[in-house]
Amino acid sequence: MNNDKYVGMDVHQATTVAALEDGRGNFLMESILPTRANELREFFKGLNGTIHVAFEEGTQATWFYDLIEPLVKEVVVCDPRRNKLIQTGNKGDRVDARKLAKLLRLGELHGVYHGERGTRGLKELVHGYDQLVRDTARTKNRLKGAFRSRAISCKGKKVYGESERNEWLTKVDMPALRTRVSSLYEQLDCQKRLREQAQREMIKEAKKHPAYKLITKVPGLGSVRVSQIIATVGSPHRFRTKRQFWPYCGLAVVTHMTSEYEIVDGQQRRKNKPLQTRGLNKNFNRTMKAVFKGASETAIKKSPFKEYYQRLIDNKMRPEMARLTIARKLSAITLAIWKKGEAFDPERVNQAPARDSGDQ
Repeated sequence: MNNDKYVGMDVHQATTVAALEDGRGNFLMESILPTRANELREFFKGLNGTIHVAFEEGTQATWFYDLIEPLVKEVVVCDPRRNKLIQTGNKGDRVDARKLAKLLRLGELHGVYHGERGTRGLKELVHGYDQLVRDTARTKNRLKGAFRSRAISCKGKKVYGESERNEWLTKVDMPALRTRVSSLYEQLDCQKRLREQAQREMIKEAKKHPAYKLITKVPGLGSVRVSQIIATVGSPHRFRTKRQFWPYCGLAVVTHMTSEYEIVDGQQRRKNKPLQTRGLNKNFNRTMKAVFKGASETAIKKSPFKEYYQRLIDNKMRPEMARLTIARKLSAITLAIWKKGEAFDPERVNQAPARDSGDQ
């Protein structure tokens, strides 16, 4: 007898709405709970049967997942951007909870990975570092914007330096704007100091993971990028092969085919038409794409990827496509050595044919 129960939950800061369905789609109950650990635990302990739970990714998703995962059979944290059915029709807490329960029962939800707890601390440190990097970039843009507003040319990086700041400030002819620019310089100094501190703490935490020593041997992947990879991926075993890893990193080529078949002499036959490409996949992890694109730019400057890149160029491949191939190669190598626990072997990089885009 099917005793599965499906719970859809719409989670907010103060309250959580839960809707319960059985395996046949019959609505069983609805409950509005305070978003507090004790009340939520008691709710799930009071349910019988095999419990499956779904809720959307959000600010409290990690806390919520850790709280209820030991109490139920399955937890699906879904990506609202990929679940268009949730966004159709009426919108409300109770409506959303019921939709989630129904979609969970039908197997129509796309889950977001929350299974690896060993990298939670590193993930927080990486988030902090990334935010400081973005804040620093914003401050620099505001600084240059202030100079440009008074038609002061400020190309390059000299405008950020400490030694010539007084000279730059004297170029500003408006006292109020000069005060603002001085404040932006102070912000930049503070952010630089905090970023360096955050980077040290992040790398220190990353070194505790066995994968760190393996991945840092891959050309183009320094301490910061390796920290970002470990924190973002969590576990390499999430991906069976490189072909599942590439879409996650935004490095999968999207193909397009239509009207594939024809009838000839009463027999079905596939047309001999070329497969059309439509660029790279649109739904991806932005951190991972930035890591491997940046790594490819660094790796092609030194052996063994310098020779590999040149071989691609000699085979008439466009430079941007060659760099993409290097990025795919680096991601495949990273996944392989992480899963197998093997050291990077530079001798194997150039063994594959130049048209290859894959494994170590």
